[in-house]
Amino acid sequence: MGTFGGALEARQIDASNGKLKADVTGEVETEDNVLVIRRIHVAMRLTAPQAARATVERVHGIYAMNCPLYRTLHNAIKLTSSFELVASSSAF
Repeated sequence: MGTFGGALEARQIDASNGKLKADVTGEVETEDNVLVIRRIHVAMRLTAPQAARATVERVHGIYAMNCPLYRTLHNAIKLTSSFELVASSSAF
């Protein structure tokens, strides 16, 4: 979430002060009687002007490979993310 927020901020889209939130869901399976995390999904919500949608979509499409956590884990765990844009009236 930090890398996504930072990339938005670099493009003058305010992701601070609670404007960017996330719910994280993990899926665990048993392997040889050991719990193993197999999938993690990060569902982000950004409060921003509707005019920012195209930029947010572009950032969402590229940010993961610049995220240290994603780069560290993506070969071991299926990591996915999505975003929802909650329209605000202020300009970005």
